[in-house]
Amino acid sequence: MSAKIISGKEIAAQIREELKEEVKRLKSDHGVTPGLVTILVGEDPASISYVTAKQKTAHDLGFHSIQDNQPEDISEDDLLALIDKYNNDDSIHGILVQLPLPKHIDDSKVLEAIDPDKDVDGFHPVNVGRMVIGERCFLPCTPHGILEMLIRSGVETSGAEVVVVGRSNIVGKPIANLMIQKRDGGNATVTVCHTRTKDMAFHTKRADILIVAAGRPKVVTADMVKDGVVVIDVGVNRIGKTPEGKAILCGDVDFDAIKEKASAITPVPGGVGPMTITMLMKNTVQAAKQFAGLV
Repeated sequence: MSAKIISGKEIAAQIREELKEEVKRLKSDHGVTPGLVTILVGEDPASISYVTAKQKTAHDLGFHSIQDNQPEDISEDDLLALIDKYNNDDSIHGILVQLPLPKHIDDSKVLEAIDPDKDVDGFHPVNVGRMVIGERCFLPCTPHGILEMLIRSGVETSGAEVVVVGRSNIVGKPIANLMIQKRDGGNATVTVCHTRTKDMAFHTKRADILIVAAGRPKVVTADMVKDGVVVIDVGVNRIGKTPEGKAILCGDVDFDAIKEKASAITPVPGGVGPMTITMLMKNTVQAAKQFAGLV
């Protein structure tokens, strides 16, 4: 048996086409143009790559988009003042501050300064709290993307045994919370494994759906999963370079071996990654609709 490949690239493209049509309707019927600002501090190459991709996607969807680059040595107070400016700008519905920030700036203080109604990353404590109790909010983009992949791929989550490997605030904790809720893509029984789990394989072998966000290459091997499992691999690890200098990437699971046992699996690259930016755009459209009183 060789697993069905769940292509995040294809699913993301579908959602972006839907969003493009929705943006057209918002403009023509309501005079609303979703607005997104991405704030980049410093010149970290990976961060530059990420915000460039986000801005390109926003532009392609027809957003009003701003890329605000700030020097590495910007003071925390000046960055907070900049966020306050965008909090009060009615043409901006979503604010994203690219992490990581320089060491002299407190990440938490910056994220908490963003208006929760413009927090399209879904990291503000207010949105995290709303998510936990099941209220409408901006869901964190990677877990939101995972849910969309499962739903659109026809994976049954209700009653499923789900095992999450990793307990980060960005992926592990929120996806575990979302999948136990009474919602589409939820109603599952969820186990969370982490670095102090005594026998990880004991848990992963029970999984109907296995979500791995451990941050370590090929940490889950074929002998740790059962036949027919659905595997969502969140990891992106650079394990070398081609002779041409291009990065060689792999996920947190041993893809080549596990795809022979799994019923469905996400690739790396082309799996969860493309969904994250797409869900950021979906959150921004939601923010614009909320601001205009359309939801």
